[in-house]
Amino acid sequence: MSLPQRIPSGARVVVRTALGIDATDHRMKFRDFVGHVESWDGHTLELNRDAAANGSRPAEHVTIHAPEIVKIKPIPERPAHIGKQ
Repeated sequence: MSLPQRIPSGARVVVRTALGIDATDHRMKFRDFVGHVESWDGHTLELNRDAAANGSRPAEHVTIHAPEIVKIKPIPERPAHIGKQ
């Protein structure tokens, strides 16, 4: 995949990373990260990962290196009522 040269700070994105081939079913496994871009220099993405909407995972800082990225795309902000109890 061709990665963008510039990603604006604060943009909300979903980033899919490759975990490798599962030893049991021999299928490629992926992990998705949804959050706001802190910085991107073309080699390393610093992301403020959103907390899970159901409260099962807190927000966290994540560093993702370009070779791990399978796909990246912008997504809209989460609606204000999601995750509010």
